[in-house]
Amino acid sequence: MDPLTNLATFGGGCFWCTEAIFKQLHGVSNVTSGYAGGNIPNPTYEQVCSHATGHAEVIQLTFDPAVISYEQLLEVFFLTHDPTQIDRQGNDVGEQYRSVIFYHDEIQQKTATAVKGRIEAAGVFDDQIATAIVPLETFYPAEKYHQDYFAKNPNQPYCQAIISPKLATLRKKFSALLKS
Repeated sequence: MDPLTNLATFGGGCFWCTEAIFKQLHGVSNVTSGYAGGNIPNPTYEQVCSHATGHAEVIQLTFDPAVISYEQLLEVFFLTHDPTQIDRQGNDVGEQYRSVIFYHDEIQQKTATAVKGRIEAAGVFDDQIATAIVPLETFYPAEKYHQDYFAKNPNQPYCQAIISPKLATLRKKFSALLKS
């Protein structure tokens, strides 16, 4: 990896949604949907959905911290999904949909903890934030058909009903961070 870029790994429910959001951000050069936090190597989507692996659906992104900071990425993460829900996002239910930040180093851990605390103290959400902040052990890319899902299937009903509103929230709250 280029020494001027960093990695971030987030689980905010369905990775199709999270990927579509972070692909819009200036300074983010790559977003890959995948799995992390489980107990078997190289899981398949079917295995993850069986609730037997412990993995979360996540995205791993490459970003340029000179353009967008890790703190800004965390703010987008927290404010474009419901971090108060445990093992779900809306109708998507199961531990693979949990809200989780997988940190890559101690600086990311401290930053994630601080941003979570600041958002909680500001009373942005009625309920307590349930997002876990844990070290990344291994990231496994998801199958090819999951990559760029929204871009390839924008008219699919799930995309229209779930992802499009999240993108509208992103445009409203974070217009200054979006790619032109």
